[in-house]
This record gives sequence, C-alpha cells and structure tokens, in this order.
Amino acid sequence: MDWLDNGLALSLVVFLPVVGAGIVLAIPKAQEAALKWTALIVSLVTLALAVVLAVQFDYSAADTYQFGTAIDTPWIEAINAHFHIAVDGISLPLVVLAAFITVLVIIYSWNHWPEPHNPKLLLAFVLILATGMTGTFVALDLVLFFLFFEVVLLPMYFMIGIWGDRGIRDVPIFGWKMEMRLYASLKFFVFTLFGSAFMLLGFLALYFRSGDTLGYNSFSMIELSEIGAAGAFTGTFAFLVFLGLFLGFAVKVPMWPVHTWLPDAHTAAPTIGSVILAAILLKLGTYGFVRIALPILPDEAVSWAPFIGVLSVIGIIYGSLACLAQTDMKRLIAYSSVGHMGFVMLGIATLTDVGINAAIIGMVAHGLITGLLFFIAGSMAHRFHTRDMNRLGGTMALMPKMGVLLGFAAMASLGLPALAGFWGEFMALMASFNPLEAIGADSMFRVFMVIGAIGTVLTAGYMLYMLRSVNFGEPAEEWVGQEFHDVETSEWLAWAPLVLGTIAIGVFPKIVFGATNDAVVSLVKSAFGG
Repeated sequence: MDWLDNGLALSLVVFLPVVGAGIVLAIPKAQEAALKWTALIVSLVTLALAVVLAVQFDYSAADTYQFGTAIDTPWIEAINAHFHIAVDGISLPLVVLAAFITVLVIIYSWNHWPEPHNPKLLLAFVLILATGMTGTFVALDLVLFFLFFEVVLLPMYFMIGIWGDRGIRDVPIFGWKMEMRLYASLKFFVFTLFGSAFMLLGFLALYFRSGDTLGYNSFSMIELSEIGAAGAFTGTFAFLVFLGLFLGFAVKVPMWPVHTWLPDAHTAAPTIGSVILAAILLKLGTYGFVRIALPILPDEAVSWAPFIGVLSVIGIIYGSLACLAQTDMKRLIAYSSVGHMGFVMLGIATLTDVGINAAIIGMVAHGLITGLLFFIAGSMAHRFHTRDMNRLGGTMALMPKMGVLLGFAAMASLGLPALAGFWGEFMALMASFNPLEAIGADSMFRVFMVIGAIGTVLTAGYMLYMLRSVNFGEPAEEWVGQEFHDVETSEWLAWAPLVLGTIAIGVFPKIVFGATNDAVVSLVKSAFGG
C-alpha cells in the first residue's frame, strides 16, 4: 500500500496529534465537551494508525527501516538536513507505546482536571507532547531528532509550572522559598537544556567531520552509523563527541548523578504529567543511546561501557535506598524510576544483543507499570488530599479495588515473574555475566550483576514498604466515617489496558522481542562485530 510505503502513514502518526492540538486551541474554552472529544478522537486515530503499522510491519525484516520517507527527502537543503523518518524493530514498540499512553492519559483526564481548570490548554500540551515523543522515535536525521527531542521540553515545563503542586519549599543553597511547581519546572528546564546543549555540539561535530569520509557533510543517522562502524570517528574527537551525547542522553534518562530533577518534577507534576514523564519521556534518553551513541561511536561505546555500568548500578542501589526513606507516595515512585532505568542502562552497557533487548523490553515494561503506579497515586491523592503514606493506611478497607490494583502494580514493579517487569531486569543481569568481549571487563560486569541482584531485593523491600503503609492496617481516625469512591469508570478505562499489557508481555514477551531481536542483533553485529 503506497500510503504505508511512502511514509504518509508514519507522518500521520507523528503529526496528527499536533494538528489536533491546533484544532483544540481553536475551539472556545467554554465548549469543554468538544475539547475532550476532539483530543480523544485524534489520539484514538493516531493509536489506530500505529497499530496498523505494527500489524503490517515485516517482522522477518525487523532490522530494516520500514514505512519511511526516502533518505534524501528535501527539508533544509542549505545544511543537507533531510526529512527522513522510518521505523525498525527497535523503534516500533516505543512508537506504539507513546500512542497508547497518550490515549490513556486523555481518558483519565476526563474527570480529573487539576487546578487551574483549563482543559483546552492541558489537552493541547498533551497532544504536542505526543508529536514530540513519537517524532523522536522515528527520526533518522540528527537535526530532525534534535527538533523532536526538544519539542517535549516546553509543554512539560508549562504542564508542571501551571498545574503542579503549589506547596512551598526551600531552594537548596540559595535559601529562597518558592512554590514547588515553579521550582520543579525550572529545574527540569535547566537540566534538560544543559544536556541538550552538549548533545547539539556533538551532532554538529559529527556533521562537520563526516565530510572527511563522505565528501559531503551529513546529519543522516544511517550514513553516520555506516562510517562510524568503519572507524571514521576516533581519538580525542570521538571521546569528546561521546561525552556530549552522554550528557544529553544521561540527563534525560536520568542517570545518577544527574537525576536530581526527576523526583522534584514527578512530585510537583499533575498526575497526567507524571505518567507521560515516566512512561515515555525518560525513554528518549535510553533510545538515544541505542539509536545514536552506540552505532555511530562504537569504539567509544566500548571504552565508556564500564563507566556507564558503574553509574547504572549506583543508580539501582541509590534509587532503592532513597525509596525506603520516602513518606510521599509519588516521590517514592519517582525514585523507583531511577532504579529501574538503571537496569535499562546496565543492559545497554553490556553492548550485547541480550542486554539491549533487555533494555528495550525494560523501557516498555517501565512505561506500563510506572504509568499505572502514577495513575493510582494521583487518584489516591485526589481522594485523600494527601500523598503522605503515614496517613494513607487502610486502603484495602476503604477502597479495595484500588488497593488490589496498587498491589498488582507494585508486584509488577518489583519484577515478579510472569509480569512485564521481570524480563528487563532478569535479562540485564544475564547480559552482565557475559558482556561484549571487546570491553574486557568480564569480572567487573559480574560484580555489577551481583549488585544489580541486590537491587532487586531492595526493590521488593520498598514496594512492600509502600503496600504496608498504604494498603494495609486500619484507616487513620481522620478517615473514619468518610465515604470514598472506589475506582471510577474513566479510571478503569485508563488502567485496565495497562494491567492487560503488563500481563500479556510478562507471559508472552515475544510481543516485544518479536520486533526487537533481529534489529538488535543487526545493530550489535554492524557496530561491534558480534
């Protein structure tokens, strides 16, 4: 079908949401029903198109780019930048995940509007974010990638800054007092912009150096990967470029020690902001490592692998211990993301097909599970008007359905077998036992495996701590005699698909591996010869 093969269908998946945002902004604010239905219909059509791509995808050739525009499609001819988009087995699961989460966020928001009440602007931001997220996963030109990578920055900044937590907090070092939403949004913006500046410098360096090999300067990820695998980028130049890319992607993941913006952003953000941030935005950084840093600079990836592994296991342990010290439910879930993304980065650091497959299924699983956790935490805060776990005990008695869902999400998050969270952690540890031979650090990575295994125990500890504090025991005296509505229809519609997806991938991981495996094997072979 021409509309699939010429890139039209994929372009619709990317740009339909931002067109929808324009329509939403054109609808009068008073017509709230029209705003809701427009956003929902646009997101559902986008998801339907993404599903069509997944169904029509040639899984026997998952290592090839499909449904894309031509590599030489004109865009900015003055700098030889092209509008080149496509999907392969690595990006396809993330494209579907982004469209899927966008639909669920809009469904959930139907009856959960944060203050100030402005559905028009909030839904427009959600749809713009959808375009930025999906575009990042399909871009095959560095300028295009950077554009989409940065598109998500402003909508999320405003989402946190306008609809975030209005509590007052002290600003470290300066001694200022500031609303949490303003502090967290500013910190998110500064950290992300800082990393992006170095990433952009790396892109420009690759562009100008590529001319030495190609005879012309190129932003094409495919061309840069080909000459990178052939040894075009070496020495101090390659080290500095990898450093720039590392800073840009590590902040987005986020890796320890550049993670500090994440707990504040999650804690301050409205529920749907936390869900989008956890489920999709963090994956932009890990995807950048897999799609850009590893194939274009394979020798530096080998040199940096032990360092990345060290930071990954520090993040795993640090995130877990930080969770055990939290009393704010959202903040605990936020710190858990630091640990879970540590497993993703550990898999990537092994530079093996097993490890990178583990990273991708870990990204998908984290999106489903942590998205569900933030949804539930937001709904509980909406009912109790607090996130303090010392006051939230007895949920099983007050709202048994929500308590069961929280228990399910916690079990999935701690990596219980037969649920989606198991595969990423298990396979990352497996890959750590036998990392890429060229790294020459087998003993070190086996130590990482042991430390990572300890991290899984700590994960179980903080999740059980959360369940004990929130679900069990008798309700506090302040809740006695009050009536709490259990899970509502809009919540069921938003959460049930996440539950089903978590079970389906846990029982049948080929849902993800069927797409990713051949693409990952091809990447490892072309970049590292293994």
